[in-house]
Amino acid sequence: MAFANTTPWKLPMTHNRFFAALVAVLFLSTAPASAAPPTGDPSVIEKTPGLVAFWTFGEEAGQPRVSTGTKEKHALREATGPIPRVEGGPFSGYSAELNGKQWLAIKHDQLGDLNISGKDAQVSMFAVVMVRDVSRSRTIAGIWSEGKGAHDDTGTRQYALLAHMPAYGGDRRLTPHISSEGGVTRRKDGSPLPWNADYAATKAPIPEGVWCTLGFTYDSQYIRAYINGVLDARTLDPKKDNRDDPYFTSEGPGGKDRGMNPYYHGRGIFRYDPKLHAKTKIAPSDFTVGARYAGGSMLSEAFRGKFGGLAVFDRALTDDEIKKLHDAAGIESLRP
Repeated sequence: MAFANTTPWKLPMTHNRFFAALVAVLFLSTAPASAAPPTGDPSVIEKTPGLVAFWTFGEEAGQPRVSTGTKEKHALREATGPIPRVEGGPFSGYSAELNGKQWLAIKHDQLGDLNISGKDAQVSMFAVVMVRDVSRSRTIAGIWSEGKGAHDDTGTRQYALLAHMPAYGGDRRLTPHISSEGGVTRRKDGSPLPWNADYAATKAPIPEGVWCTLGFTYDSQYIRAYINGVLDARTLDPKKDNRDDPYFTSEGPGGKDRGMNPYYHGRGIFRYDPKLHAKTKIAPSDFTVGARYAGGSMLSEAFRGKFGGLAVFDRALTDDEIKKLHDAAGIESLRP
């Protein structure tokens, strides 16, 4: 028996297109997210003299974030579980998103050339971040363990890029810190202040909810703070800034004030020595990103937002160099 029609059955062309489109949508919805095109040029950072560490945060959650373009690898490891990698970043096309309960760290005994310290030491730091809630996101990065609070002299502070320090005029401002004592700041006569008070403070507040660059330099004399590539200069107002103690007003260069930004420090960076400090100090500080030990906790002042890049240098960069790093990030093309 013969069939009346032996031609293979076909869908109309419009149906073929519909099913092809449906398959494409399903594939795209289940395919792993890819990096957005980087907005910046990492080679500018990598070619800047004095580079010690440079993280672009392109690694997946659960993996160490490894320094690129540097002599040492400086693997940042997650301290409290996986930190999400999200699309969009200046140098890798990705960034790391922190929620105020996580941080990244390198153990003190693995710091290598990140362990910048000594009387004549210099250091600079540059970060590309999107900050949520500046009043709580006080910690960007550094080697900075404070202890349990006011009048606690057991800290092992070295250098750090911090934010929102109201005690001495730093409310919602960028406040990079340097410590020569590790613990609380001491006046020329050896008497202590309640806290570490050696930090610059910008005139303008840190931008919130948008990408920005934050940086500082220390040339063994002055701390300088930068927002979006610019030195945000600020003079001292002793009363308004709560810096009317003689330490601030008359123990600067030539018996004058220390300033605000730039801020005069001039006593070098603390270095932990177990022979000298094992009985009087807490354990030497790790290098941490997004949190630090303060007020007896690692999370009381932890970061909320995104990290797209972080670099450390073992010298004081110039104003022009900081501006070039900022320009290299291309933040104007990044979405929050």
